[in-house]
Order: sequence, then structure tokens, then C-alpha cells
Amino acid sequence: MSDVTIVLVHGAFAESASWAGVIPPLVSAGHHVIAAPNELRSLSGDSSSVSSLIRSIEGPVVLAGHAYGGSVITNAARGHGNVRALVYVSGFAPAEGESVADVQGPGSGSTLGETLVAVPLADGSSDLSIRVDRFHEQFAADLTAEEAALLAATQRPVRDVVLTERSGVPAWQSVPSWFLLAGSDRNIPVEVQRFMAERAAPKSVVEIEAASHAVIVSHPTEVAELILTAVAATA
Repeated sequence: MSDVTIVLVHGAFAESASWAGVIPPLVSAGHHVIAAPNELRSLSGDSSSVSSLIRSIEGPVVLAGHAYGGSVITNAARGHGNVRALVYVSGFAPAEGESVADVQGPGSGSTLGETLVAVPLADGSSDLSIRVDRFHEQFAADLTAEEAALLAATQRPVRDVVLTERSGVPAWQSVPSWFLLAGSDRNIPVEVQRFMAERAAPKSVVEIEAASHAVIVSHPTEVAELILTAVAATA
């Protein structure tokens, strides 16, 4: 077993088990892996939770974030000298003062907004989920209908304030990064992913042309390979 711990952070409309296909190759390579729970309540709160997890880990850490999970690792890694690498998997890599809504606004080409259903909460905010009848085409078009139905049924809603909360100083300015782009992502269009990747000046970028937003489920081998590349580069 290596001394590196790989922490995987899922995004909105997903849960920790969405990393199930990615984890075995990482464990087989001798690494300790934690698929962190992401509460999807607020960027500051979610980042604080992952930051506390990092603080509890002895030895080097590599963080991988899918989708909104990228925003979380961007903030959670800040101030932790043992975080050696950031891996963004079709992930948000916000700049300081930038929100998810800023990056994924009306001009971005994302079709996510039209598929969402809101559940009002007692504090005046709302939980957002993707409509079950739109989930396959929107989130997981490169999976079978049966696979997409399982993801739709187990999706975790994201609180709407997550989309507008502004990010802090990004860890990618000081921590080496790697990016995997999903070329057929309808949530975060690949042009938006490329923009964030270019801005972060990563060590390398891998693009999977036919991959949907559910790339960690549909292409787990490629995702694991990139994470292992980041781990090896930090040794």
C-alpha cells in the first residue's frame, strides 16, 4: 500500500457510488481511496467538509472532482500542504469570485436548466434535481437506458444556492492539475471545460469525444488512468 490517499468528490445529481468503476484500478495500484460524501448544500459548507477530511489524512493526498466536485476540490485543497495534485473530471475549476452560474450561464450552451425540477425548502431555497424522463439524454447519453435509470433514481439533489455562491482563491493556482474533458457533455459543454482547463494551465489534458457528463461511469478506466498519472507525477 502506497502512502498516497486518493479522495474522490462527486458532483451534483450524483452520489459517491458513481465512482464505483474508478475505484478498483486505484486500489489495485496500491492506493488508499476515499469516495467522499458531498452534501451539495453550499460551496463553502461542502468545501469545509472535504477540507476536514483532508486534515485527518496523514501523508500525500490527490483530489479528484467530477463536475461540481471540481469546485469543491478547488476550495477544499487550499491551505493543505499535503495535497499534491488536483484532477478535474468534466469538472468546474472556478477562478476567484466566480460561481457555477457564471461559468455555466445562458450563453454557455448547457441544456441542464430546462431539465431541472425544484423542491422548495423551509429556508426559502430549493433542491434541484434532473427530471427522471430527461436524465438519460441530459446526464448519461452514453449509458444504457437501464444504467441511466439507476443513476436517475439515486441522484442527490443540489441546493440552488450552490450555483451562485462565489469561489475563493483557487488551489489550481498553486497545486498541479490534470483535466479530463467529456466531449459530449450536455451539462458542462466541452468548450466551457476547455476554457477552464486552459486557464488552469494543467500538466495534461485528456479529451474523450463521445463521453457524456456521466464520464466517470461510462469511461472509468480512462478516468482511473489519469488519476494514476497524477499520482505518479507527484511521487
